[in-house]
Amino acid sequence: QVQLVESGGGLVQAGGSLRLSCAASGIIFRFYTMGWYRQAPGKQRELVAHITSGDTTQYGDSVKGRFTISRDNRKNTVNLQMNSLKLEDTAVYYCNAIRDYSGENYWGQGTQVTVSS
Repeated sequence: QVQLVESGGGLVQAGGSLRLSCAASGIIFRFYTMGWYRQAPGKQRELVAHITSGDTTQYGDSVKGRFTISRDNRKNTVNLQMNSLKLEDTAVYYCNAIRDYSGENYWGQGTQVTVSS
């Protein structure tokens, strides 16, 4: 059974930092592109960042220079360091795993990030 379990969300003031973590089980982690997506109320889910099995990273335009994604293949975890948080970063953040070549796709349950003024 595949599980992606997010942690680290919460309430933070604008300008602050949070670190999200996603622990994966039930998959061969090193063969997956791992990503973070977010969805704010009334908006579509959007890519925040992803990191491929070869450690190539991609970021959404709105978070470039502020967020950093990393992975630990020994611990089967992917992390998202979020700095200089803005009000518009408020959303539910979801962990995602996509298997290389086959495209098998899994989602976590989401973790709420709320940025206050």
